[in-house]
Amino acid sequence: MSVPSDLKYTKDHEWVRVDGDIATVGITDFAQSELGDIVYVEVETVDETLDKDEVFGTVEAVKTVSDLFLPLSGEIIEFNESLESEPEKVNSDPYGEGWMVKVKFSNPEELDELLDDAGYKASIGA
Repeated sequence: MSVPSDLKYTKDHEWVRVDGDIATVGITDFAQSELGDIVYVEVETVDETLDKDEVFGTVEAVKTVSDLFLPLSGEIIEFNESLESEPEKVNSDPYGEGWMVKVKFSNPEELDELLDDAGYKASIGA
């Protein structure tokens, strides 16, 4: 199971890659493996400003639908539209082509609340 060391993580199994004041967000390798085959990703919050831990979308697998929780407060500025036709990218490349949204975050202090790779590995028992 892959847990890249250059990312931050949430206990809700999302990852965050920070570039300046933009955060790219997706679900972890662990999350996609637990969900199984992803068949649909829905994000209708582009151009909206949400608080940390608010639901920004859903991911649908063959057996279940799960909410996606925003790891940082801010404005959702982009959705990975390739997931509309190829949601399986979340399974095949969760940290690359399977990213979900980009957020212009508004509170850099919230980054300190995220887990590093070791903290995330401990939270999933890896």
